[in-house]
Amino acid sequence: MPAAPPPAEHRSRQATQGSAFTAAFGRLVAVEGGYVNDPADSGGRTNWGITEAVARAYGYSGAMSELPRSLAERIYRSEYWLVLGCEDIAWRSVAVAEELFEAGVNCGVTRVAMWLQRSLNALNDSASRWPDLVMDGRVGPVTLAALFHALARSGGERVILAALNSLQGEHYIALAERRPKDERFVWGWLAHRVQVPR
Repeated sequence: MPAAPPPAEHRSRQATQGSAFTAAFGRLVAVEGGYVNDPADSGGRTNWGITEAVARAYGYSGAMSELPRSLAERIYRSEYWLVLGCEDIAWRSVAVAEELFEAGVNCGVTRVAMWLQRSLNALNDSASRWPDLVMDGRVGPVTLAALFHALARSGGERVILAALNSLQGEHYIALAERRPKDERFVWGWLAHRVQVPR
């Protein structure tokens, strides 16, 4: 588990984390847009990128076209940002926190947590740098510790981002291969969701 920062650093850390989430949320909804009801989209009706199923599970009972942006923000924070450990990760790498958040929204938090764990297992040099992780789809203290070790290595952030984006891109291609109707979306997914770190 990451050590708690000293009190003065804690205030700075809270500002950094809050700012990181606010910026990530703003970028996400700019891409996701407002209300969409595309019959070809397996997600069904969405608003701010929140599917109707997620909104209903969160207790929203109104029309999807009226889903408040503030509720979408609360859902994204509690069901994606916090679940994926992005609050702690942003302190070490805002870019990795944002990548996990965005991918979690589009591909599911369990799948993305497993991508992170799989990547860290492949990067641990036969468990000589950190122990192999159980791929349980949960970003807990052991996964965070391994990630922080990886980020501390030279070029660590770039390598982690490359691994996550590679797995995300492969996921989209595989979706289109399994469900030909998704071919319509693959170009946009790859153009807007998969970033190649430089």
